[in-house]
Amino acid sequence: MAGRINDDDVKAVRDAVPIDAVVSEYLQLRNAGGGNLKGLCPFHDEKSPSFHVSPAKGLYHCFGCQEGGDTVDFVMKIDHLSFAETIERLASQAGITLRYEEGGYTPGRQQGERTRLVEAHKAAAQFYIDQLDSPEAEIARKFLAGRGFDQSAAEHFGVGYSPAGWDHLTRFLRGRGFSDKELILSGLAQDSRSGKPIDRFRGRLMWPIRDIAGEVVGFGARKLRDDDNGPKYLNTPETPIYRKSQVLYGIDLAKKEIARTSRAVVVEGYTDVMACHLAGVTTAIATCGTSFGEGHIKILRRLLMDNARSEVVFTFDGDAAGQKAALRAFEDDQKFAAETSIAITPGGMDPCDLRLANGDEAVAGLVESRTPLFEFALRHVVSQHNLDTTVGRAAALDEAAPIVANIKNSSIQHESAVQLAGMLGILDTQFVVKRVAQLARWARERGRDGGAADGTGQRRRQHRDQAPAPEQARPAPGPLRHGGPALNLRSPAHRVERELLKLALQRPDLVSPAFDAYGADEFTAPPYAVVRQCIEDAGGTTAGAADNGYVPRVRDAAPDDTVRAMVTELTVEPLHTRREPDEAYAGVQLVAVRLAAVNQRVSEIRGTLQRLGPSADPEHLAAVQNELWVLQQYGQSLRERGYAAL
Repeated sequence: MAGRINDDDVKAVRDAVPIDAVVSEYLQLRNAGGGNLKGLCPFHDEKSPSFHVSPAKGLYHCFGCQEGGDTVDFVMKIDHLSFAETIERLASQAGITLRYEEGGYTPGRQQGERTRLVEAHKAAAQFYIDQLDSPEAEIARKFLAGRGFDQSAAEHFGVGYSPAGWDHLTRFLRGRGFSDKELILSGLAQDSRSGKPIDRFRGRLMWPIRDIAGEVVGFGARKLRDDDNGPKYLNTPETPIYRKSQVLYGIDLAKKEIARTSRAVVVEGYTDVMACHLAGVTTAIATCGTSFGEGHIKILRRLLMDNARSEVVFTFDGDAAGQKAALRAFEDDQKFAAETSIAITPGGMDPCDLRLANGDEAVAGLVESRTPLFEFALRHVVSQHNLDTTVGRAAALDEAAPIVANIKNSSIQHESAVQLAGMLGILDTQFVVKRVAQLARWARERGRDGGAADGTGQRRRQHRDQAPAPEQARPAPGPLRHGGPALNLRSPAHRVERELLKLALQRPDLVSPAFDAYGADEFTAPPYAVVRQCIEDAGGTTAGAADNGYVPRVRDAAPDDTVRAMVTELTVEPLHTRREPDEAYAGVQLVAVRLAAVNQRVSEIRGTLQRLGPSADPEHLAAVQNELWVLQQYGQSLRERGYAAL
């Protein structure tokens, strides 16, 4: 029976790995105020960042799709890992040795599938690196030298060599405890005619392909010998940990610089990435045996944060194939909020050849010489028509005007419309400008009506709008199994109850001990009443003010996942104050919630008096009237004295 990870070790892992450090491996985070961070959610498409991280609490929450949790929850969801696999990965990062109960720990039997496959790739990567120094690998070393890469460059990128024999890697990994089934599943080996697994990569130069977190998940292999009948480049097949549409070569090395500079440079091959990085263009990345597509866009958008200043630069050869690739990239332009540009390499040279011929400065200059991708597409469209005829100019305008209308920057859109008129030889410039403006207006209207078929209307509308406040961005939550109806967040009472609960979770020191005297019935929104009860079950704010394990206890006290998500959301959501919250701010929230509860009770008692009528029992009537008088006096005191009246 598989061993269970010791509970104390699980807690140690949770405490050892900061959530902001883990999340930053996948997306760019920026200051959200109040000690929180925010970025574009990796779990759903969005244009305004609604994904918040609270480093102090170790929690995250998206106010768009409602995903939330702690570090373990994040890694489990984003990398599709089991709980055990996640703890094992985080423990490895933190240098924590895990203990397994119920029979001890046997590597290979108790680790999760993904962890095993990643470990196999890590071992294979080191094996290939070691083989690059062997006599057999001289052909690989000459290839690298011929491309301008020395030993230090090979080491920086982890380049290696796969021996030409049938099963060198297979035997090596078997010796490390990996089964034949794991080797086949990983894509490192394949079945042979004899039924025994053999190495997939043989006699080739090897590039490790890492995911955004830096783990090796696949390989790219370059043919070196004429007697190799395989393709020039052979990549890892689709596996449980490798999806070519969801990986970018070099992203592990480039991600920090991409986030810092708000620019990504997309090249076409492994050697191009190496050449760019060595030439100082450290934002270069490449696809792995497939065209640039939707999955790659999502990776870059999370790093670029979709701000208007960000840019994606594509480099292509100037030949027909390069132009076709550029136009295909332009089709995806509207999926970016970033501006897209193109850099055409001179003489059909790729960045690697350009560096060899003209040095590092030429590679850096290539990127700086970029032109907007829409301009390239515009010139291509216009060149397909005979502009010497009226019919040709009209046809060119019909095809080119929508391109200009789709330009995101309105001032550039206007200037480009004027430029288009000149390219077409149409003297009536205003006619072209009005035509473009009309198309742009129609696109916006389609967006307001639900978006065009390609969804660009919705995209432009979302990009235009300012980032909504968390409560505006989040749809009203549906019914909670333990919480009653959906909340009406426009209700002043509900808003202030929410703010007080946020303080109780985020800053219990500011609201204790007064908060602990509040009953769950003082929270008029049923879901908030449940959260209040969870806080009480976890020991209250007085205990929480001096205990780092307070919020996890509150989450554990939640009766179900829906309430647990609500606790996470309230813990991460920024407080509605521009300055650092203090006792005065907390006091205002405490008084407002208590006063709302008093007012509600006053209304209920008045209703009771009306129902009792003049024929009611005098003693009972007097008791009700006395309660009403006491509450009215207390309410008046709260209004006049504030926190001091609590």
